[in-house]
Amino acid sequence: MKIGELARRTGVSERSLRYYEQQGLLAAGRTPGGQRDYPEHAVDRVIRIQELFAAGLHSKKIAQLLPCMRDADGGPSEIATGRLVTDLVTERQRIDQMITSLINSRDVLDEVIDAASEAKRRPRR
Repeated sequence: MKIGELARRTGVSERSLRYYEQQGLLAAGRTPGGQRDYPEHAVDRVIRIQELFAAGLHSKKIAQLLPCMRDADGGPSEIATGRLVTDLVTERQRIDQMITSLINSRDVLDEVIDAASEAKRRPRR
């Protein structure tokens, strides 16, 4: 599929797709006219890349990680190195801390909302 179709199907800009290719995250063949030609499983790859970026990983770490992940095409995956596993455990801990922090922030907001709602219900003197 051409880059425009991949962009439409994934909701990712063509510019981002070219960046992913430059970073070694995504591969495309070329048509005889020199246009990028992506395989069908590129859709799942781009979605996975987006999820990893959303988790806070940077492109170099994603490039290390992707070969260890099985794509929708069922292709073989490499075994992650000990260093990569350690780095990913650290990333997971960071994400867990972010989740805890967000939950705490939500709890504080709930308290403020409850207090404001209670104050609104009280009759004024």
